[in-house]
Amino acid sequence: MVALPGKKARKKNMRKSRVTKGLALTLAGAMVSPAAELNVRSVVLYKHSVGYFERTGELGAGESARLDFKSGEMNDVLKSLTVDVKGGGGVSGLRYDSSEPLGAKLKEMPIKLDARQPLTALIDQLKGAQLEMKSTGQTVVGAIVAARLVDATRETPEREQVTLLLDAGDLRTFELAPGTSVRFPDPKLQLMLRDYLAAVTQARSTDKRSVYIDSSDAGRRTVTASYMIPAPVWKSSYRLIFGATGEPTLEGWAIVDNTTGEDWTNVNLALVSGRPISFISKLYEPRYVTRPEAELADVGPNAPVLFAGSVMAAPPPPPPAAPAPERKSLMLRNQGTMQQFAGARAEAVADAAAEMVAESAPSRLEATAEGRDLGDLFEYRFGKPVTVKRNESAILPFLQQKIEARKLLIYSDMSMTNPLNAAELTNTTGKTLDGGPVTVYDQAAYAGEALVETIKTSDKRLIGYGVDIGTRITTAIDSSTQAIREFHLRRGVLTTKAAVVETKTFTIRNVDAKAKVLIIEQPIQPGYKVVNQKPIAVTASNKRFEVKLNPSATDKFVLQEERLDEQSYVVTSLNPDFLVRFVQNKALSAEGRMQLETILERKQLVAAMDRDIRQAETEVAEIAKDQDRIRQNLGSLRSVAGQEDQVNRYARQLSTQEAQLAGLRDKQSELRRKKAAAEAELNRLIETMEF
Repeated sequence: MVALPGKKARKKNMRKSRVTKGLALTLAGAMVSPAAELNVRSVVLYKHSVGYFERTGELGAGESARLDFKSGEMNDVLKSLTVDVKGGGGVSGLRYDSSEPLGAKLKEMPIKLDARQPLTALIDQLKGAQLEMKSTGQTVVGAIVAARLVDATRETPEREQVTLLLDAGDLRTFELAPGTSVRFPDPKLQLMLRDYLAAVTQARSTDKRSVYIDSSDAGRRTVTASYMIPAPVWKSSYRLIFGATGEPTLEGWAIVDNTTGEDWTNVNLALVSGRPISFISKLYEPRYVTRPEAELADVGPNAPVLFAGSVMAAPPPPPPAAPAPERKSLMLRNQGTMQQFAGARAEAVADAAAEMVAESAPSRLEATAEGRDLGDLFEYRFGKPVTVKRNESAILPFLQQKIEARKLLIYSDMSMTNPLNAAELTNTTGKTLDGGPVTVYDQAAYAGEALVETIKTSDKRLIGYGVDIGTRITTAIDSSTQAIREFHLRRGVLTTKAAVVETKTFTIRNVDAKAKVLIIEQPIQPGYKVVNQKPIAVTASNKRFEVKLNPSATDKFVLQEERLDEQSYVVTSLNPDFLVRFVQNKALSAEGRMQLETILERKQLVAAMDRDIRQAETEVAEIAKDQDRIRQNLGSLRSVAGQEDQVNRYARQLSTQEAQLAGLRDKQSELRRKKAAAEAELNRLIETMEF
């Protein structure tokens, strides 16, 4: 065992050696090509938690620009990234860090570096490789035979040893002193170590992923990269300032948050109001599809076959069919068409990308922020560059204009006694006002706060910002059902509509010595309509009514609504007595009354026939019962002598009753026939009548 010339013995307190931080940084840094810096120039924030970012910078020949993102941003980056190049040269390609786990990346490499692993453990994994060792100007080169860590004893401290096979054939063991440096001359081995350490370095930042833009070998060029990534929703807040006279002033402030991890220095900032459709598509994670297994059937060896000789000559085979050149030419034509289509599509995509870059270019604005319509969206673009440090937020003024507004009161909650102090805003700014909180100042005094939805140009909104204790309201509600108002007959079904009337009486006491305007807001009740008032506005769920209040006075406002309840009857099932109630109703039209009276007469006729039939049935039943009694008496008298006269009288009575029964049965048959005919005629009339 020998040490390198000039090396001192190791110190006693030496601990386990490991791959040094300097070595790791040197190997990892050697694999990174010069990187150009693309700075953030434009930021556009939206209301659905995404942001548009535009970076611009110079890219030289052979350089690569690196864009760093969080792993959760990569899906949006891959979905939206565009690159525009101006000047000489171009971009040879884009690449990005894979989402493959570290274990999978390192699995195929022949080396392994564990935590607190000594350098000799790494060297021992590379047996046979050339190793160069330097110490105090002396250099030794040889093939690695073994490397180990020797435990400390009472006489010697813990130390590391490397055994090399020198070029002369000698096997020598060297100790790795603190001043010894080692190097692997093999370039492939160096590259493998760099790749290993680069993968470990990347995995250390589990939330960081990079996209690289590689340049071609031409001259310098200007590269603009734009993309969408998740971003905090920008927020708006307003100050509504009422003066003693004149129109009030509306101030708008935008709150933006920079959570990107880098400073926004002198960026062109724009804020967009609206919610375009946006979604996450998993493009970053590798996706695999399970493929079906398909195998050819196993074919065993064929047995020999003996073919018999022919006994007669076979006709000559037909000539082979000529190939169809038309199909081939058609395919070639289709290929040409597809190439033309692909070229045209590429040009269209390039033109669209150029238009997008041109559209996103900043404009020179004179106002603090100028607004413009973007289809159904609205954009506020700040005229001067904005700076927001990373992990900081900023509040920026984007509006300060006069606005049309009038003070009034709103009463919408009948459980409360007092209405709300409110204002009716009409958007006369010419811009879309994004929704947000509104702080109201009245003659330099704080008056309250409210929330407002997004207001398009010329649209109106009500905001309530305080309770008016100078106005008290009580409400009385009365409900009643009135008589039937409408009758309709169609295809044998009689439909009636009766009115349910609800009356609300609002008693309003204005104790202040000034006139006021009150808006009473009432929910829309399904099926009800207002009969005595006209609303000034109707929303999706409420009706609004305006009431002028006199100074120091009590006013009443009566709101009457009605609902028509509908009920249907099958006319054929109604009895005449029930039908009389409808005929006598004053709301029935003359035509309807005439038709119902006709139906009533026919129903009464059928009812009379039905009574006659039942009467005949009763008479038949009574005669049959009497005949049973007479036949019992006859049976008793035949066994008694001297009763011949009585027997003859009973016999004559039975004969008379039989004649009566025959007449009654004929009458029943005739009545049933007439009733059936009357019912058929009645049903025909009912089906054809309509009013």
